[in-house]
Amino acid sequence: MSGRVVIALSLILGLSACESRLNPVNWFSFGKNDGVILEPAGGYGSTDDTRELVSQVTEFKVLRSTGGAILQVTGLPPRQGYWRAELVAENDERPVDGVLTYTFRINEPPVNTRQGSPYSREIIVAQFVSDGKLAGVRRIRIVGANNSMTARR
Repeated sequence: MSGRVVIALSLILGLSACESRLNPVNWFSFGKNDGVILEPAGGYGSTDDTRELVSQVTEFKVLRSTGGAILQVTGLPPRQGYWRAELVAENDERPVDGVLTYTFRINEPPVNTRQGSPYSREIIVAQFVSDGKLAGVRRIRIVGANNSMTARR
């Protein structure tokens, strides 16, 4: 063996015994826990849904589908521009006394908007519910701010 190879091997073996950054074995190893936690100054905030309920639920249809049903719901907010509409399941989408309940939630527009005609304000949402979740359900209820609608099976 040449002298250079012996010196290189001696350095590699010698450095592998220490925990320095010069140790080639440590170059791609997992980092150590330094105790630093990355968290926003005010915390992560609430996971509660801050959207409001649609003012009025105007129409509710249950459409049979392969493997379940599609809930199609029309709502009427107080003015135009509401967005991010969704049917939010209550009770982890489990029926209570045979009733499966959803709330119709929407976000208020960020700017002041016109009221407009009822037709121009309508919001339609749909939600698929599997046959497994419909087991034991006798009624499905959609809740708005001023009313609710129920469909029976």
